[in-house]
Amino acid sequence: MIRSRAGLSAGAFLLATSLVLSACGGSGDSGDEGADAKTLTLWHYEGPTSAMGIAWNKAIEQFKSSHPGVEVKFEEKGFEQIQQNAQMILNSDSAPDIMEYNKGNATAGLLSKQGLLTDLSEEASKRGWDKALNSSLQTTTKYDDDGIMGSGKTFGIPNYAEYVEVYYNKDLFKKYNLQVPTTLDEFTKVMDTFVQNKVTPLAVGGAEYPAQQIMYSLALSKADRAWVDDFQLYKNKVDFKGPQLTYGANTFKEWVDKGYIAKNSAGIKAEDMGVSFTQGKFPIMISGSWWYGRFVNEIKNFEWGTFLFPGNKLHPGSSGNLWVVPEKSKAKSLAYDFIDITMKPEIQALLGNNGGVPVAADTSQITDPKNKELIENFNKVSSEDGLAFYPDWPAPGYYDVLVAGVQGLINGSKTPDQMLTEIAKPYDENLADLGK
Repeated sequence: MIRSRAGLSAGAFLLATSLVLSACGGSGDSGDEGADAKTLTLWHYEGPTSAMGIAWNKAIEQFKSSHPGVEVKFEEKGFEQIQQNAQMILNSDSAPDIMEYNKGNATAGLLSKQGLLTDLSEEASKRGWDKALNSSLQTTTKYDDDGIMGSGKTFGIPNYAEYVEVYYNKDLFKKYNLQVPTTLDEFTKVMDTFVQNKVTPLAVGGAEYPAQQIMYSLALSKADRAWVDDFQLYKNKVDFKGPQLTYGANTFKEWVDKGYIAKNSAGIKAEDMGVSFTQGKFPIMISGSWWYGRFVNEIKNFEWGTFLFPGNKLHPGSSGNLWVVPEKSKAKSLAYDFIDITMKPEIQALLGNNGGVPVAADTSQITDPKNKELIENFNKVSSEDGLAFYPDWPAPGYYDVLVAGVQGLINGSKTPDQMLTEIAKPYDENLADLGK
C-alpha cells in the first residue's frame, strides 16, 4: 500500500519542524565513499513516541558516541511529503544521506529503476544484514532492472517488520461468552453473536487502507504462495475473476450485508477507525501491527488482545519500510554505519519492548508479555513463509484504485464483479507497460 502503516500515531504523518541534532560522527573505512564526511543528513517519518521513533532516537545517540566529529542533521518529515516528492528530491542536490522510504514496486522499486538509490548489495553481505533477514523479508529489499521486487540488487534495509492481525476487546468477548476463533467459520459465528446483540463487530476505515486489507485477507484464505507470487511478483497471469479475489470480494460484500461492517465506514479514515476501537465502540479491528504500541499506551478502560486472521496461513505483511541511501548521498559510509546500528541487538530489543516488530531480536530480551505476543505471532507467520505483502503494491497508483473499489462494496455502488473488473484494469495496464 502507499503506506501500510498509515494508522500510526497522528504525529507520525505530520510535517514536523526540522530538528538539528549535534552528533558525533565518525570514521569508517577511509576508503569508503563519504567516510570523511563531516555531516550526516537523516530523514524519517516516524513519530517520536512510536516504537521506531524511540529505537531510532537511541540509534542516533549511539551513532553520536561512536562517531565523534560529525554533525548529524535529523529531519522528521511527513510521510506524504516524502511519498509525493521523493523522485524530485533525490534527483537534486537537496537529497539526504539516508532516509526511510516505503517498500514495493511503485515506491522503492521505481526509484531504484531510475538510478536514484545506492546499490547496497555488497554492504549488506559484508555487514551481515542479508543473514539477519529471512527470505520473505528480503523480498522487499531487492529490485531488478524493471524495479520489480524479489530479485536483483539490494536497495534498502529494514530493521523492523509488520503484519496484519485481529485486535479484539476481551471484555466484550467475555460479556457475550465468546472464545478466540481459530477458523473463519468460528470467526463469522463470533460476529453473528455481536450482530444479534445489536453490536457492529468490526471497526473499519473504508476511506483508506484498512478495508482493502480485510478484502485481501479474505482472498488469501483461498490462496497459496504461488498465487501471491503471481499477483505481487508477476510470475504468471492473475485471473481477477478466479477463486481467490472472487471469494474476497463476495465475502467482503456479505460481511457488509450481514452487518459485520457498517455502511457508513466507507467514509471513515484509518485514524478514526483506530480511535473508535480504543474507545471501546467496536469489539474487533483487523489491521496492522503498527497500532500495537499505540494501543498499549492509549487503551485504559478495557482488556484487549490479538490473534492471527483465523484459518489463514498467508497474511498481509512484509518487512517494514526501508533505510535507503540516495545515490547523491555525500556520506554513504556514515549512512551504512547508522543502518548497522539499527540492526544491533540492543536497538532491536528496544523496538520490541516498545510495541514494534524487530527483524533480528532475541525474544528473551522482550520483557513485556503483550509485546512478546506480538513478536511471537509475527515469528509464526514469518517462519511459515506467510507474509503476503499488501494488495496495493503491484502497480503505481493502485492504492487509490483499491480504496475506491472497496468503498463501492461498502456503500453498494458496485457489485463484487464490477469491483473486480475495475481493479483488474490498472493492474493489467501496468503489466503491459512492463512488457509482461
